[in-house]
Amino acid sequence: MSYEDHAYQGGPVPPPGCPAHRPGGGAPDGGLLRLFGPEAEADPAGFYEKLRAEHGEVAPVLLHGDLPAWLVLGYSANLTAMRTPSRFSRDSRRWTEFQQGRVAPDSPVLPVIAWQPTCSFVDGEEHRRLRTAVTDGLNRFDRRGMRRFVTRFSDQLIAEFGDSGRADLVSQFAEHLPMLVMTQLLGMPEEYGPRLVEAARDLVKGTETAVASNEYVVESLRRTVERKRAEPGQDLVTWLIEHPSGLNGEEVLEHLRSVLLAANETTINLISETLKMVLTDGRFRAHLSGGQMTLPDALDQVLWDSPPFMLVPGRWATGDTELGGRAIKAGDMLLLGVAAGNADPAVRPDLDTPLFGNRSHLAFGSGPHECPGQEIGRAIAESGIDILLTRLPDLQLSVEEHELVWRGNWMSRHLTGLPARFTPLGELHPQQRAASAAASAAAGAAVGAGVGVSTPSAAPAAPAGATVPGPRSAVRPPLPPVPPVVPPQRRGWWSTLMARLRG
Repeated sequence: MSYEDHAYQGGPVPPPGCPAHRPGGGAPDGGLLRLFGPEAEADPAGFYEKLRAEHGEVAPVLLHGDLPAWLVLGYSANLTAMRTPSRFSRDSRRWTEFQQGRVAPDSPVLPVIAWQPTCSFVDGEEHRRLRTAVTDGLNRFDRRGMRRFVTRFSDQLIAEFGDSGRADLVSQFAEHLPMLVMTQLLGMPEEYGPRLVEAARDLVKGTETAVASNEYVVESLRRTVERKRAEPGQDLVTWLIEHPSGLNGEEVLEHLRSVLLAANETTINLISETLKMVLTDGRFRAHLSGGQMTLPDALDQVLWDSPPFMLVPGRWATGDTELGGRAIKAGDMLLLGVAAGNADPAVRPDLDTPLFGNRSHLAFGSGPHECPGQEIGRAIAESGIDILLTRLPDLQLSVEEHELVWRGNWMSRHLTGLPARFTPLGELHPQQRAASAAASAAAGAAVGAGVGVSTPSAAPAAPAGATVPGPRSAVRPPLPPVPPVVPPQRRGWWSTLMARLRG
């Protein structure tokens, strides 16, 4: 794909022979359709359907800087791209635009596309070596022990707003819980958690302090790695260092950064969207209260309808090939359209039909690069939401659904707030408080059970210009843990709570 000087909204565009050119027109000037900007970001689902109607399973698009790429829209085509690394590699160094020097040094696509020494950017034997270390480490976590961390931090967060009767469930709950838990799984000191929450949020938003925030994240991890080399523990950092795959220092650090940031961002979105669905969608509230649907079912439905990442870059063609009826050239980049694939009429002719228990969505990918930490993300989201709904049993949205706002970028769409109201904790009926206390006692005071507990250590200084608050744990002691209530035999959280209240 080579550029020529063609006018399109003031910038250069590929010539008609390039995959990014839109055959048959459709734009006012018969030009291109960009994957960013108001049209693409305001209504991603409508944007994808517009592309599908015109191009079918695979559509030519433009990224920032008018860089051409293919957006995979079909469910089957996505699976093919995910499962055949011999045709579609994860090595971004193959990208023609990189090789021909057309990617600007400050391009917003670089943070997620630039090659890194992690399992996400390699294939074959090297991929197996690196990924084995990551999956072996993640699989060592005991789910029950991990849920105790979720319980502890959920209780701490709820305690901060529980007596007010009102809260923003995104900014006061969903945006904090995943990082607080992940720092413990990585073996980081607890005081790192609140600071890393702010740094990670700043980094993902791409603000002017994003570089400083990224440096803070890396420095926090580097100090943790140094400490764990001297004082090993039952945590992911130690397990990566000691793994037989023999990861070097850079590989350990880069994988920890990838795991921390990816788990945080995806789980924030999963918690936010699931809470929104439970509080606004009458179908789901009815199913939950009627005992026909569990929280895992709700999570699966959200992963179908609102996956944490709408699209995932990328795959690069190893040679001239074909996908979805399109001629793909060696070095072309493919973007995996996760949200579009999940809505493909070929697999979901009726989007309103519930998909309880169906985990064949594309949200976590498929093939050799399928998300290795998906069960951890699900466990944090499921347990955290269940604790929240149990502690605040009359939780409800405090604004009209149409007032909710999302912010979007070319990869994802984030709910900016979820204002809710509820009976303050201090005003709950005695029977409700007793039920919560009984649940707390059942959890036990232990925090381990297979998950290492970090020891205190000085946190690195906050980078200049970055918004990094002081540690949350320094101003109040943790509350007793309350166990997540995962309803047995497909009973909903509401029916479970009511059964306890009735004795």
